[in-house]
Amino acid sequence: MSPNSPLKIYDLKETGMYGIYEDYIKNHIPNRSRDFILNEQKYGCNNYAPLPIVLNKGNGVFLQDVENNIYIDFLAAYSAVNHGHNNQTVIKDFIEQANNLYMTSRAFYNNKLGEASELVCKIFGYEKVLFMNGGVEAGESSVKIARRWGYQVKKIEDNKAKIVFAKGNFWGRTTYACATSDDPSRYEGFGPLQKESHYLVEYNNISELEKLLIEDNSICAVFLEPIQGENGVIIPDKGYLTKVSDLCKKYKCLFIADEIQTGCGRAGHLLYCNDEGVKPDLVCLGKSLSSGLYPVSAVLASKEIMDLIKPGEHGSTYGGNPLAAAIVLSSVRDILNKQLVENSYDKGLMLGNRLMELKDSKIIKEIRGRGLMFGLEFHKDIDISAYHFSVWLMERGILTKPTKRNILR
Repeated sequence: MSPNSPLKIYDLKETGMYGIYEDYIKNHIPNRSRDFILNEQKYGCNNYAPLPIVLNKGNGVFLQDVENNIYIDFLAAYSAVNHGHNNQTVIKDFIEQANNLYMTSRAFYNNKLGEASELVCKIFGYEKVLFMNGGVEAGESSVKIARRWGYQVKKIEDNKAKIVFAKGNFWGRTTYACATSDDPSRYEGFGPLQKESHYLVEYNNISELEKLLIEDNSICAVFLEPIQGENGVIIPDKGYLTKVSDLCKKYKCLFIADEIQTGCGRAGHLLYCNDEGVKPDLVCLGKSLSSGLYPVSAVLASKEIMDLIKPGEHGSTYGGNPLAAAIVLSSVRDILNKQLVENSYDKGLMLGNRLMELKDSKIIKEIRGRGLMFGLEFHKDIDISAYHFSVWLMERGILTKPTKRNILR
């Protein structure tokens, strides 16, 4: 069932993208839910604008709020919960490992990290893996590894190595991730920024990328999302990833693929780069690598590249701890045993076909998707924002979230 007092979409027209909060919470949220929301707003940093709903249970694709309303989760925590909520297979292994040993730091070996490293390398087709925690740590680690490669292998002058990023990128909220963004809301007021350390090129523009690689031999890497998630599920032209990989080989730089949202089956492939048979030099993974149960991320690379990092030059207290490693083992095996990649591909075709029935709607500009990763873009000149649509859908038992004013993901 969906919540009480469902809104009509036109009730939301004049509230602004996030201006719905005060009126909606006052007039449409039951007291119990309202108390949770107001408490979080009072004591928490105001760095998110959540939908006005308070969740307390989950199972599979379903979520439940504190008022006992049931919803279908279309967001899956931005691809972190691709395995489904309350995954008992992974939870069982989590509890078993937690009861034995959950933390040692990398000051010592543990009996799970080597096993998890072997499985991840063999399944994803790489020789070495570096485990970290949040996804942005994988991105930062790949940048450090690529720079080290630039200095030691490509022989770039000290402190001159540059990395190419795509406009519209999103790979985290560290100061460097913000510095490489072209979205002012991410970097304004957070400077000084390392603007001299990188370039921004148009996504899906091969000629612009090649021109830059020709002009500057100090470029050590090209860092791209195979599908730009936060930018609105922007899918490049067929062959783009192949051409990027070929250019990197031609001009001697590394191709870093940020598969944190697209990887582990979300976009219908174990790695979305597999769609074109491309093998990047470095791959960043995260989110559903651990079923959303625990923050784990990883960088995959060849032995030649990864072994440029020596003891004491990079690390993390929690990275590769035994509990994280056990969860990765369980999560990756769950992906394989339950054929979740194939399921994502097949169900994605079904969902895509249904969504395409909306393509002639006067309010919808474009529908984009691969696997179970979709973006629904509305025309900018309509009165309703994607945030309003997400509230309207919430009232009807479907949970999603806008990315950009006019795109639902």
